[in-house]
Amino acid sequence: MPRYTDREAKAGLDAKLPPIETFANQFPDYEIAIEYPEFTSVCPKTGLPDFGTISIRYVPVGQVLELKSLKEYLLAYRDLGIFYENAVNRVLEDVVRACRPASAVVRGEFNPRGGMTSIVEARHPRPKKRRA
Repeated sequence: MPRYTDREAKAGLDAKLPPIETFANQFPDYEIAIEYPEFTSVCPKTGLPDFGTISIRYVPVGQVLELKSLKEYLLAYRDLGIFYENAVNRVLEDVVRACRPASAVVRGEFNPRGGMTSIVEARHPRPKKRRA
């Protein structure tokens, strides 16, 4: 009998979160780095809080992320049951959907739990082929 079900594995992926607003980009070919050291979410299996830092790096094309709405978006994870991996990949997908960057990387560095630290990184564009 599996310890984790599809319910936990998919937790938080379809949750309604505040929209990330944008504004028109004025310059070509530069990178923006944003760090949010107060990220919190909830483990969907144990119900215990998770803490970490979410870093977003992206190269804007037509739109730039508006920081107040991004903070409200990230704050919405506070009561959301979601695994680290899902949170990082969900943030990446929502950032890409909001501003359509040339490239983006979302990195989650999560505080130790059970003596282990987790670092999860997701990139856009995604590789065409899956890594083995």
